[in-house]
Amino acid sequence: MEEIKLVEVGPRDGFQNVCDFIPTEIKLNIIDKIAQAGVRNIMITSFVSPRAIPQMRDAREVAGICLERYPRLHLSALVPNLRGTQDALAAGIRELAIVISVSEAHNRANVNRTPAESFVELGHIVDNCPEAQITLDLATTFGCPFTGQIPLEQVQAAVHQGYDLGIRSMTLCDTIGAAHPAQVRRYVQALLEQFPDVEFGVHIHDTRNMGMVNTLAAIECGITSVQAALGGLGGCPFAPGASGNTSSEDLVYMLNHMGYRTGVDEQKLLEAARYAHEHIKGNFSGHQIQIAPDKTELFS
Repeated sequence: MEEIKLVEVGPRDGFQNVCDFIPTEIKLNIIDKIAQAGVRNIMITSFVSPRAIPQMRDAREVAGICLERYPRLHLSALVPNLRGTQDALAAGIRELAIVISVSEAHNRANVNRTPAESFVELGHIVDNCPEAQITLDLATTFGCPFTGQIPLEQVQAAVHQGYDLGIRSMTLCDTIGAAHPAQVRRYVQALLEQFPDVEFGVHIHDTRNMGMVNTLAAIECGITSVQAALGGLGGCPFAPGASGNTSSEDLVYMLNHMGYRTGVDEQKLLEAARYAHEHIKGNFSGHQIQIAPDKTELFS
């Protein structure tokens, strides 16, 4: 079986949906446990306005400590615009995710811009920050909370816009968990065929209990980079009805036992999820954290 790159997004996508501020020490402890489990790619924070997302007001501190602790890991952050990009670069983060919604209604709700305006901003970032390693996260690839299913042609057009700006790393995001395996296969197969030199990843929410099967459908079509969040923590503050992310520990359990190579110790990752569950009051959708520890170890 082939190698699958797990991108852990809990410290960003999971934490941003928690109402109470998570002490920085707890955030760092969780990131440390994720790293100890063997995860090599971690999205550690967002460089956003503290007024918009107060949870991320310690982004610079978290970034600085993590860069010093884990020089061999791929540490990334989400940035919403040129200012956020500059702040992240000043903090030492080079791998950056920029979100643009395929849906105009969701993009307006998220950043108060049309997708076209966001792509103009992305062009400014590409021109002014050549040292940034950008991944374009295409939100609402499969469905929008305001307008319903997104046509494949609309997704292809968005990918093309990013491609024309030189972006060769993109994530197809099921922001509200509306996708199903047949749709995922159709979209992924079409995009891999049309853009063979783009590294596509997927980010699937678990609103309808299809996070695992949709992620697996993408992998079986050729996707080798998948995002998930520790404990299934998360949602989307600008997408009504969206529940948590696909659970990292559940996904790793499945992939490891199917013979895929993740490089992640599933038991240590589960321990990290349990720690997060004990210290954070949030929307956890993971399944294994509900099982008694002595029972989960029977299957490791």
